Amino acid sequence: MLVCLIMKLKKPKFWDYQKPNLLSNILLPFSKIVELKSKFQIKEKKKFKEIISICVGNIYLGGTGKTTLAIEIKKILDKRNVKSCFIKKKYSNQIDEQILLKKFGKTFINKSRINALKTAISEKYQIAIFDDGLQDKNIEYDLALVCFNQKNKIGNGRVIPAGPLRENLDILKNYKNIFLNGNDNENTSFKKFLSDKFPNLDFFETKYEILNLKNFNKEDQFIVFSGIGNHKTFIEMLRINHFKIIEDFEYPDHYNYSIMDIKRINDTAVKYN
Repeated sequence: MLVCLIMKLKKPKFWDYQKPNLLSNILLPFSKIVELKSKFQIKEKKKFKEIISICVGNIYLGGTGKTTLAIEIKKILDKRNVKSCFIKKKYSNQIDEQILLKKFGKTFINKSRINALKTAISEKYQIAIFDDGLQDKNIEYDLALVCFNQKNKIGNGRVIPAGPLRENLDILKNYKNIFLNGNDNENTSFKKFLSDKFPNLDFFETKYEILNLKNFNKEDQFIVFSGIGNHKTFIEMLRINHFKIIEDFEYPDHYNYSIMDIKRINDTAVKYN
């Protein structure tokens, strides 16, 4: 019997280099296998006429603002009294996102997105917002939004494991709506780069805002930690808002903190008073 230990690892730094390095080149053959597998997975997508489907997805692996954008769309629909819900594929390592979505509305979670959608239809929902699912080959969405982080963009431009992309960048020829999420970074050159390759694209830029900023005394010093897809963007947002950060800890996306992790953070806070 083979026993496997699965560990959560932070994404490699070389994924976000402007150009591929030696390690990326070594891993490139495996990326080609991933691309090939993706092409063979193409199926006839199913269209659901009983409900409008909006997919908020990405091709960069994690940290692109999908969940926050999905929540903002839900808020807009709620203001217009449109009966909408979230659809989230069931992953045991993404309980945090499932809990977060449930705070903002009815969330259907299933190992099959189609089965989750069918349940939403049976409960007479008008619009289903998919948090992730752009790579699901079974569903034809009415509207697809592709998210990028303004800081990381496409990283080194290669498919995993040689780079951070879930599928080849050429897939953007099938889409129209590109969301650049972040801290109001400069996006002109990136938009031109994508527009030159894919003239059909429309761009939308968003900016992260701290909703409970008034609850903090910015004269204090702060120890900062996160287990999210893009720690650097989080830190950047705090610095823009003049937080005095004396140390920060980066953990992998969807991280389950251990007692030792909490002790380490607490001990550091005590050290700096």
